[in-house]
Amino acid sequence: MFEVAEVGQKLDRDTYDQLVPQLRERLLDVQFRLKSADFSVVIVIGGVEGAGKGETVNLLMEWLDTRGVAVHALAPQGHRTQEHPGLYRFWRELPPKGKIAIFFGSWYTRPIVDYVFRRSDELRFDRELSRIVDFELMLSNEGTLLLKFRLHISKKQQRHRLKKLKSSSRTAWRVTRNDWKFHAMYDHFRPVCSRALERTSTGHALWNIIEAADRRFRHATTAQRIVSAIEERLNRKPALPQPAAALPVPPRVNVIHSLDLRRKPDEQKYSDKLDKHQASLGHLARQLGGANRAVVVVFEGPDAAGKGGCIRRIVQALDARFYRVLPIAAPTDEERARPYLWRFWRHLPGRGHVAIYDRSWYGRVLVERIEELCTPNDWQRAYAEINSFEEQLVDSGIVLVKFWLAISPEEQLRRFQEREATGYKRYKLTGEDLRNREKWPAYEAAACEMFANTSTETAPWTLVEAEDKHYARVKVLKTLVDRVKSALNCDPKCHLKRRPK
Repeated sequence: MFEVAEVGQKLDRDTYDQLVPQLRERLLDVQFRLKSADFSVVIVIGGVEGAGKGETVNLLMEWLDTRGVAVHALAPQGHRTQEHPGLYRFWRELPPKGKIAIFFGSWYTRPIVDYVFRRSDELRFDRELSRIVDFELMLSNEGTLLLKFRLHISKKQQRHRLKKLKSSSRTAWRVTRNDWKFHAMYDHFRPVCSRALERTSTGHALWNIIEAADRRFRHATTAQRIVSAIEERLNRKPALPQPAAALPVPPRVNVIHSLDLRRKPDEQKYSDKLDKHQASLGHLARQLGGANRAVVVVFEGPDAAGKGGCIRRIVQALDARFYRVLPIAAPTDEERARPYLWRFWRHLPGRGHVAIYDRSWYGRVLVERIEELCTPNDWQRAYAEINSFEEQLVDSGIVLVKFWLAISPEEQLRRFQEREATGYKRYKLTGEDLRNREKWPAYEAAACEMFANTSTETAPWTLVEAEDKHYARVKVLKTLVDRVKSALNCDPKCHLKRRPK
């Protein structure tokens, strides 16, 4: 693959000097036009040590208006020091629409380095590459223009480059032990990088392999490709709006109808069970940090199903310093300017912490689908994106527990009436709650499709009969305790095993 970047391409000084003013003008022009566009630009700059990545990024920052571009130089993070899932750091830095982000060190770095140095095996490496493909497909589907550059030099050119930098007192500091270590492993890196590029160079995220030995050729070619790609996207005609999909209809027999909503606890034992499970949960929660674990709890269900009551019983057992309740409402302008899952990635808990989502990322396949707040393509692809997201959470050591609280339409109406009649509950009832009742069958059908598509082996749904609030609270607490206990009793780092030498 890299042979195409070892043919000796160069650019003479006169030609380069003639190109530069035109390139700088075009770059600023597309950046200005981008401000009012409905997409963002993500630029990945990768390559071997000494290939001029830093020089190229510095030049782009010199030519662009720095107010509309951010550079993220993220060093690789090993499995054992990783506080969050691998893509977490990159999700948090995704730019809003109208902006540019340059990643100098990207989501490719750690998987490649870990595989070369035998800190991961082939299965793990392939899995990481598959996740990268999914991630980049999601970015493309969300409208992000992703431009990937691999700056390449040969092993001989790299050695010459490192020696030249080392020989000058002005640049010697730029050559580290790691650079020489990686140079010694050049022949190991080359096939691994080639494999990674082959797997991840797709129609929506092509790799640009740039011959980087000649500085002028490297700079001009990189800038030209960036300008051309943004211009092409800016000049593209907007897609025609998709026709609205018909509201789904639930099957006569479905998983929600199969629940026995008449289930009630033994009221004499309710308080004892509640105390028992809360004590167990509090004890387990104190062990999370030492076990390199975190917990994410998701609550979904109809309005007035008792989500708030269940959440209050959970947090009563926890230390307020180590949990956070995240009520999910309509996205803000900041959140709408980025990919859909961004607002959920940014709030993931660190080790030893618990995050409780009062409604969640499933809004895309429920309320946004039914209320036509997104296109059919958006919610249809969301199932796969959500499954990938949750798989990454679980694989990183997060205990993910998902609850659907089920009640009947009659019980919901009774609770609405009770809220209306109770002063301190009246704020909970809104006109939207009442309007949503008209679409009860559609929401039920969407929920059944959601269970079918997202109740996976790694992240199963727990359906809770919530007609009786006491029964629901006990079941939620017991399920949460069992799942956390099971996770703490297994090896939390089983996915970190090294590749045999």
